[in-house]
Amino acid sequence: MVKRPRTDEKVQALKDQGVLNPHPRRVKDEEFLQEDFFDARDLVQVKYEMLRRVKVEGSPITQAAESFGFSRPAFYQAQSAFNGQGLPGLVPKRRGPKGGHKLNEEVMTFIDGLLEEDPGLKTDELSQRVKAEYGVQVHPRSIERTLKGRQKKRRKRKDAS
Repeated sequence: MVKRPRTDEKVQALKDQGVLNPHPRRVKDEEFLQEDFFDARDLVQVKYEMLRRVKVEGSPITQAAESFGFSRPAFYQAQSAFNGQGLPGLVPKRRGPKGGHKLNEEVMTFIDGLLEEDPGLKTDELSQRVKAEYGVQVHPRSIERTLKGRQKKRRKRKDAS
């Protein structure tokens, strides 16, 4: 078995891109165990090789999935994603909410109106008024972060002009 030098830079890069395989030890494929080119820590490479093994070499799906540390349903998900999107489809999608779903444009317009009337309003009060108006509980810190983020965007636009 070829020993792979541990490169923290690569691990960090894979982590930053969201493609660090959380279970590299589950990969039992001989190529990944013997060849330095193949890296079980690289989730995209592992998924691609699993798909290639079935498509090009004709390996049974169950055997390939097991050899690469996946279940059959995970194989089919990877196959569908790859067929529809190519390699980018093999990159895991970010889970959870993709943004401030409670602080949508309508709520933020309401908050902006309140702040125009009274610029001294605290985020606690804004949170209470949003709940009274929309029935949505928003943490005061969420309001604070959203307002700061919008201020930064406005400054960037001003500076670019």
